[in-house]
Amino acid sequence: MPLVSMKDMLNKAKAEGYAVGQFNINNLEFTQAILQAAQEENSPVILGVSEGAGRYIGGFKTVVKMVEGLLEDYKITVPVAIHLDHGSSFDKCKEAIDAGFTSVMIDASHHPFEENIEITSKVVEYAHSKGVSVEAELGTVGGQEDDVVAEGVIYADPKECEELVKRTGIDCLAPALGSVHGPYKGEPNLGFAEMEEIGKITGMPLVLHGGTGIPTKDIQKSISLGTAKINVNTENQIASARVVREVLAAKPNEYDPRKYLGPARDVIKETVIGKMREFGSSSRA
Repeated sequence: MPLVSMKDMLNKAKAEGYAVGQFNINNLEFTQAILQAAQEENSPVILGVSEGAGRYIGGFKTVVKMVEGLLEDYKITVPVAIHLDHGSSFDKCKEAIDAGFTSVMIDASHHPFEENIEITSKVVEYAHSKGVSVEAELGTVGGQEDDVVAEGVIYADPKECEELVKRTGIDCLAPALGSVHGPYKGEPNLGFAEMEEIGKITGMPLVLHGGTGIPTKDIQKSISLGTAKINVNTENQIASARVVREVLAAKPNEYDPRKYLGPARDVIKETVIGKMREFGSSSRA
């Protein structure tokens, strides 16, 4: 099945009361595991690619060719989107789109509001002309993810969210409402009242960044308030790193990367399947 944009899969998820997982790909094994999990679960899936991961893999074109090859070799039949996570500029979003990405996030949330609207509108105009979906962010998600570092959390303003959606024509919105990138220190404290208000006044599928470590009850409540996309990366990274350590501790003379990266791939797949079931996307392709 060819790559698709996020728009239809997220609108369907919002209408039917579940969320699609964005699982970040960091190398070949992550990509294999996530696609295998999606096919087994018959779930739509979004492959998130940060700018840092894109550089690590070799570039945006290499990412797209790798994914397209796996779609063909694995005979993937479920909807798959490749999404630029936290695109830092119009130029980076354009580069990803031109390489074959089917969705981009423009993260201009650190700019003044009017500048955010101006940059986001420019990305939307170019992306939509190519059939590519666009995610934007308001407020500040805490923690660090690759090149994105934020001190503390700044909640998105519902009125600004409404104005951003109306003036830019984005396809989904990531309002910062208390989640963080990376592991949580203590219990997550999500702004459900704001989430409900933003969901109602924008009518947009909402995106929850920093999905690792959020309790299932909070995930379910977020979905009930219009969250249709949940991003997960840290959980897969922690699980895969743990398995690599275990394998090499048990077999210190092992040198074949397939013997430790293979088990890491298996645990990523298990983790992703668990998340798809938690988000309700299994059997929804």
